[in-house]
Amino acid sequence: MKFFRLWFGAILLAFTAIAASAQPAPQRSGQQDFDWEIGTWRTDVRVLINPLSGHPPKWAEYSGTSIVKPLLAGRANFVELSVSGTSGKVEGGSLRLYNPQSRQWSLNFASLRNGMLTAPVYGGFDAAGRGTFYGQDMMDGRAILVRFIVSRNSPQEANFEQAYSADGGASWETNWIAVDRRR
Repeated sequence: MKFFRLWFGAILLAFTAIAASAQPAPQRSGQQDFDWEIGTWRTDVRVLINPLSGHPPKWAEYSGTSIVKPLLAGRANFVELSVSGTSGKVEGGSLRLYNPQSRQWSLNFASLRNGMLTAPVYGGFDAAGRGTFYGQDMMDGRAILVRFIVSRNSPQEANFEQAYSADGGASWETNWIAVDRRR
């Protein structure tokens, strides 16, 4: 009888362990994924002037400021970008909205140069803190894919990289590289 109780106890313990491991891990909320960025940053930007042209790349460089402000109890934030260089100024704003149902962010950029809102990119951050966002847009009358990557290098520095693909994501051409350093 003692053997039966030990055997039954071991089987029960094994089934409990199996059942516990079969439970899906609770999904984390990504609502605070951009909280680290709230504040003022020195921003250095490189912009590809001739993306997807097939010509040798021509880059313009800009420096200035990004100011990131929380909105709506952290479910959104707004980035004010103002950078200038020998090619002029780049000014605009990025509204980032968190969707708790999909656990994804949408990033929406508006340029002050033309008053246009770009098509949003959607995505989120992985466990290592790297954000990857994808969307679709139009360039010169053709549909393209857009990829935006956010990498937090340290509490004092982050990289932002945008790339375009005209071949369905088989290849990517980087056209925007920004490095933010905390002021």
